[in-house]
Amino acid sequence: MSTKLLILITAQMDKGVAVAEAWEQAGAAGVTLIESYGLHRVREKSRSMELHLIVSMASVLRQMEETNQTIFTVVEEDLVDKLVAAAGRVLGDINRPHTGVAFVLDVERVFGIPNFPRESK
Repeated sequence: MSTKLLILITAQMDKGVAVAEAWEQAGAAGVTLIESYGLHRVREKSRSMELHLIVSMASVLRQMEETNQTIFTVVEEDLVDKLVAAAGRVLGDINRPHTGVAFVLDVERVFGIPNFPRESK
């Protein structure tokens, strides 16, 4: 069984924790949530600000009202479809526009997760 990193990015900030909890209930050993910013929105915000002086990107990010929720977990391959389905029950059909983006990456080795295989086979 191979190990995967499942990443989901959604603008539905209010539903991020619900997705993480659904993933845990579906079998993910640990789930991480990060507040993130899409470059398109950052550019729109920086253009809309009245720039009398050069404003740092950190300043622009502090003023961002619309953020994304990035949710990720490391799981065995057989859990991926189950987790995507669980996210869909919370967010709606992930293939619909403005729901989110999910993708899966191969993980060569895992450290720091108890009882998790150290290498993918």
